[in-house]
Amino acid sequence: MRCFMERVNKHTFYVLECKDGSFYAGYTNDLKKRVEVHNSGKGAKYTKARLPVLCIYHEIHETKQLAMKAEYAFKQLRKNKKIAYIANGIRGEE
Repeated sequence: MRCFMERVNKHTFYVLECKDGSFYAGYTNDLKKRVEVHNSGKGAKYTKARLPVLCIYHEIHETKQLAMKAEYAFKQLRKNKKIAYIANGIRGEE
């Protein structure tokens, strides 16, 4: 029998917009918690100096590997291509 509090992992690639207008991309299995950690100043060194951050995009993938591939591909884009990528809307479900 499964515990009713069993956690279901959502492998999520996400993009934050920082106070200075820059983007930060990452992977998490708990998006809400991860954004809270970033905004508390304990997330990543990059975002710590650019608070507050706002989650402007996310995609949910079936595996961690797929989510991390999406993150890597996004990070290879120039800023104008990142903006176009984000403009296509949120993919996956929350």
